[in-house]
Amino acid sequence: MQKTQSLSNTRTQTFDVIITAFLIALVFVSTVFINIKLPFGHGGLVHFGTGMLFIASILFGPKKGAIAGAAGMGLFDVMGGWMIWAPITIVARGLQGFIVGKIAWMNGRDGNSIGFNILATIASVPFMLGVYYLGEVILYGNWIQPLLSIPGDLIQNGIGILIAIPACLVLKKLPIFK
Repeated sequence: MQKTQSLSNTRTQTFDVIITAFLIALVFVSTVFINIKLPFGHGGLVHFGTGMLFIASILFGPKKGAIAGAAGMGLFDVMGGWMIWAPITIVARGLQGFIVGKIAWMNGRDGNSIGFNILATIASVPFMLGVYYLGEVILYGNWIQPLLSIPGDLIQNGIGILIAIPACLVLKKLPIFK
């Protein structure tokens, strides 16, 4: 009996690691291959990685959402030549993924409430904006300049919400998520 439980635990943990790695890869790829450099602010991007972060958080909860967002977008910064932004991104996107997952999964909802999923994504935006704003203040030594990045960040999050909510509605109908 002990050996069977141990093997079952090991399989569950292995599957958990595989899912988390897959989510990191999806966020990374969605950020790398589908992005538009903004002509204002400090050269930020609008990309589909935010939508994938929201999807990961809604479908798999706060822990996987935080890890997928932090590692996927942090890796993008490191690999894409934005190394100075990586620590800021890791904190901002990890926090954002955690908040979305926490609200979407609160009280046993498991990401099944459209209303709470929308609320979760919207509620996460000020935290992401705040971390990036403070990061830019530190990087540029200026309290005004970082304000120029906020419109692009809002566009990026809006697009992410418009992608994630319908995608989650469809994905939640699949047998694997029931």
